[in-house]
Amino acid sequence: MAPKFDLKAISDITVLIGTGLSLYYLSSRLLKDMEMGPIGVSKESKNKQSAQWQKLCKKMPELSGTPLNAYEESILEFVVTPEEIDTTFESIGGLENIISELNESVIYPLVMPEIFTSSPLLQAPSGVLLYGPPGCGKTMLAKALAKESSANFISIRMSALMDKWYGESNKIVGALFSLANKIEPCIIFIDEIDSFLRERMSSDHEVTASLKAEFMTLWDGLLSNGRVMIIGATNRMNDIDDAFLRRLPKRFLISLPGIEQREKILNVLLKGTRVDENDFDIKRIAQHTNGMSGSDLKELCREAALSAAKEYIRQKQLLQKNQNIEGSKDLALTPRPLRTSDFTSYLAHGTTHSNNPFDLD
Repeated sequence: MAPKFDLKAISDITVLIGTGLSLYYLSSRLLKDMEMGPIGVSKESKNKQSAQWQKLCKKMPELSGTPLNAYEESILEFVVTPEEIDTTFESIGGLENIISELNESVIYPLVMPEIFTSSPLLQAPSGVLLYGPPGCGKTMLAKALAKESSANFISIRMSALMDKWYGESNKIVGALFSLANKIEPCIIFIDEIDSFLRERMSSDHEVTASLKAEFMTLWDGLLSNGRVMIIGATNRMNDIDDAFLRRLPKRFLISLPGIEQREKILNVLLKGTRVDENDFDIKRIAQHTNGMSGSDLKELCREAALSAAKEYIRQKQLLQKNQNIEGSKDLALTPRPLRTSDFTSYLAHGTTHSNNPFDLD
């Protein structure tokens, strides 16, 4: 008598074995990825990280042979060397007083650490906070500080620190500080710092609370020689947790520019641009731009230049049509210099000022 086979049982066993093998394979791959570092790093990102590390090693030969873990490598994407920064104090108008104070608070500790380690009273500040309405040059100022002090610049956002895998975010934060120490002098810049270091609440997710605690611990562990400095920028200072504010003792208000500051900003923005000597009044433009931020003024200058360019294009097209010629090589026509009216006409037809609500207290 032929033996009977339970086909359903065989099918169930086959499915169980297949499922088990699949889970084993996926778990192995997942564990391997976690050991290697952040999961999901693209080939393009890895190439960028490698190129940036080579650039740093060329600039700082002592880094050659320094081992980096995968988390530190992931932070390399956000590193900018001072040579790559084109923003200087000269390219920022109207902030001379603040720049002078920042020289003492940031640049001197970075370039002359031996002075600031000679006495506890001279210890460099643990952090600097730039606060004020948006568009007033906080990010530009942070970049200029890195440029002027020849410090490497790490610009990081909350989204770059958060990882969907439990415990990964803490490792990334740890890598941020360990890499900064390796490539010192270094400025860690956190834009919109209030979104990350906002006031802690009982309703905070466990991962967020753990990440903040880790960040604070590593911040406190920075060496007191001032060669690694944290600079934060915000337009909502009241939202920042008091414990973090205490670690940002140097605070600078970057407010909307006054009339003299606006004139200086306009001079910086229009440097190298042709203006009509007989029909250009920069003081008048500065008077009519009350309430505008630095970024608003930049947009104003762009629109004024665009107005002159549009006029040139219309004249050129009309001349070509009337003379029935092609090309413009033989046309005695050049773009005219900017006039005051290019600015005032744009101001009269609805500009967007940066009078957004923000917290200064």
